[in-house]
Amino acid sequence: MHAIFRNEKVQLLAVALGTAAAGEFKINPVPGDLFRIALGGSAFLLFLLLMNRLPYVKAGLYAAVTVVLFRVLLDLIFAPGDFLLENSLRMHTSSGLYYLVFAAGLLPLQRRIGSMNALALGACCAGIDLVSNGAEMVCRWLLNGSDIANPATWGYIAVVGLARGFFVTGLYSSIAVSQIRALHLEQSKRIEQMLTVNSGLYGEIFYLRKSMAAIERVTGDSYRLYADLKREGSEEMGRRQLKLTQELHEVKKDSQRIAAGLLKLFDQESKTLLTLTEIADYALRGNRKYAAMLGKPILFDVEASDDYATAQHLPLLSLLNNLLANAVEATERSGVIGLEIRQADGRTRLTVRDTGRGIPEKNRSLVFEPGFTTKFGESGTAATGIGLSHVRDIAHELGGDIRLLPSGEDGWTTAFEADFPTERLKKGE
Repeated sequence: MHAIFRNEKVQLLAVALGTAAAGEFKINPVPGDLFRIALGGSAFLLFLLLMNRLPYVKAGLYAAVTVVLFRVLLDLIFAPGDFLLENSLRMHTSSGLYYLVFAAGLLPLQRRIGSMNALALGACCAGIDLVSNGAEMVCRWLLNGSDIANPATWGYIAVVGLARGFFVTGLYSSIAVSQIRALHLEQSKRIEQMLTVNSGLYGEIFYLRKSMAAIERVTGDSYRLYADLKREGSEEMGRRQLKLTQELHEVKKDSQRIAAGLLKLFDQESKTLLTLTEIADYALRGNRKYAAMLGKPILFDVEASDDYATAQHLPLLSLLNNLLANAVEATERSGVIGLEIRQADGRTRLTVRDTGRGIPEKNRSLVFEPGFTTKFGESGTAATGIGLSHVRDIAHELGGDIRLLPSGEDGWTTAFEADFPTERLKKGE
C-alpha cells in the first residue's frame, strides 16, 4: 500500500482529484459562473508546497485536465438538457489554465521552498496567484467575451491572492514545524535507546577486557605447567596440559575478536560529545521509566551547578545508570532520588542520593566488593552483585574514585559520590 502511494503518477492523480474536489467550494465575485474564487487554488498550492519533490509542470497539467473534465462532467450530470460539450469546454478551459500557470510560476522556487522565509514565500505565492488569475481572466475574455475591465474585480482578485498566499504558506509552515518537532522527538528517542544499549554494552566490554587479561594469565600459567611436566618426564600429563593450554589460547583469540568488533563501535561513538546535563538527563529518563515499571512514585531531583561537554559519555552513563537503578531498587514504596553535578578544585563530582532503606553499618565497608549483595529475588536467589564493583572499576578507569558518604545528611539515607579529574573528562582521554 505504501509503495502505491509513493508512485509519482498516483501522487499526481491524487493532487489533481483533490484540487478538483476542493474547487467546487467557491464564491463568484463576477455575476454568472464566468469567474470563481474557490478552495481549489488553496488546495493546489498546499499540495505543491508539501509535495515539493513532484514535477510541478506535470502536476499543473494533471490538475488542469482533471479540473476541466470534472466540471464538464458536473455540467452533464446537473444540466443534461442544456449540455453542449463545446460550450462547457469553452467555459471551463480557463480554470484549467489557472493551475498550469500557477505550477509554472512556482517552478523557479521549487528547490528553495524549504529554506525560504515564510513571509517571502507568502509574498511570492500571492504574486503568482495574481498572475495566474490574470491569465484565467484573459482566457475567459478571449473564449467567452467576459468583461475584464472592471477594476473592482481585479482588486478583489488581488486581495484574495494575498490572503490565499499568506494563509496557505502559514499553514504549510505550521505543518512543517510540526513535522520537524515529530522528527526531533523520534530522533531523541532513538538516541536515548542507542545510548542505553551502548552504555550497557560498554559495561559488558569492560568486563570482557578484564576476563581477557585473566585468560592471558591463566594461559601463561598453563603453558609453564606444561613445561614443568615435560621436564619431569610426565609425557601423558604434559600432552593433556598442552591441549588445555591450546584450548585456552583459542578462547583468548575468540574473545579478542569479539572485543575488537565491539570496540570499533565505541571508537566511532567516542567522537560524539555530550554535556554532563545531557548525560544526566538520559540516565534519569531511563530510571524514571524503571521506577514506573516497578510501581514506585519516585521524585527525581537534579541539581547541576556546572556543565561541559565530554566524549566519556558512555562510561559516565553506565556509572549513573547503575547508581540510579540501585537507588530505585532501594526505595521501598515512594521516595526521593537526588543527582548533583558540581566542580571544585579541578574535580568533577557526581553525587547520587536516595531516601531508601539505607545500607547497614556492618555492610558499608563491603559494598564495592565483587559478589557482595543484599538483593535477593523472589525465589531467594542472590543478585550478581557486580553493580557497585563495576561502578568503582569505571571510576578508576577514568582516573577517578567513588565513595559511600556518611548516611543521614539532610535526610538522605544513602549517598554515593563519584569524583573525577575535570580536565581528563573534558579532553575525553
